[in-house]
Amino acid sequence: MKCDAEDLMPRLLPVEFGESSTDVDLKAPPRNPQEYLRQVQLEASLCPEVAVAQIDPKKLKKKKQTVNASVAECHAAPEGFCPSLGWQRQQVGHFSDVRQSIAKNRKHWSSQNLDDNVLMPKLTDEEGWKRFCLGEKVYLGTSSSHTDAEPETETALDYSKVGFPPFQSIVSRLNQSTVLMVLETLITWFEEQDFVPQLGRWLYALLACLEKPLLPEAHSSIRQLARRCAQLRSTLESQEDEKLPALNLLICLVARYFEQNDLADQPE
Repeated sequence: MKCDAEDLMPRLLPVEFGESSTDVDLKAPPRNPQEYLRQVQLEASLCPEVAVAQIDPKKLKKKKQTVNASVAECHAAPEGFCPSLGWQRQQVGHFSDVRQSIAKNRKHWSSQNLDDNVLMPKLTDEEGWKRFCLGEKVYLGTSSSHTDAEPETETALDYSKVGFPPFQSIVSRLNQSTVLMVLETLITWFEEQDFVPQLGRWLYALLACLEKPLLPEAHSSIRQLARRCAQLRSTLESQEDEKLPALNLLICLVARYFEQNDLADQPE
């Protein structure tokens, strides 16, 4: 049987055993290439054609062999909350134009000097990125505190408190690993928090910078984002809620542009 199997495969390095292979010492180091190849051939000839694993059934019974993995489904849009197919196509077209603009002007914007107050966090500083993108008020949960009592004029706007917008001069400096890390960080934060405008702006900008084809981690993250948006949308009480357009937009981009079609809204 073994000879038949060997005949089916050409020998790339044919080596003759000679009259007898008993003179080959498998324990001794080979003295030349010819002897090394003879040792390899002999070891292969001594291997059984079929190997059977010795399994102790008693050990299997002690361990759980079945793993039940539950995959959260995407909540369907409540009646009247689902965007039309025409609206979804329009958003995908506009999003595509934004991505092309970012890619075209990346070199220009990344060469622009940032203002002195723009201190971008380090790559591994997840908490720093939350503060940077969302602002201290949202990050610390003080958006409704007395700090809002004093209206801020446009000239006195403190981005460290309200969050830095995703200016092109900022996002153009982010490489793909940073884009994905910040995206995952914000999505994780969103899992436990409510939707805020600062979050929406950054999610849109990061998705616009996300290169295709997507990495597996990116696939998982954006699907998590769409499911969270759909779950939050299902809790809205009014079609006039200001969060609805943003949630619909993010679901649309993940499903339609990034081709996660099973998560797409299907208008009747």
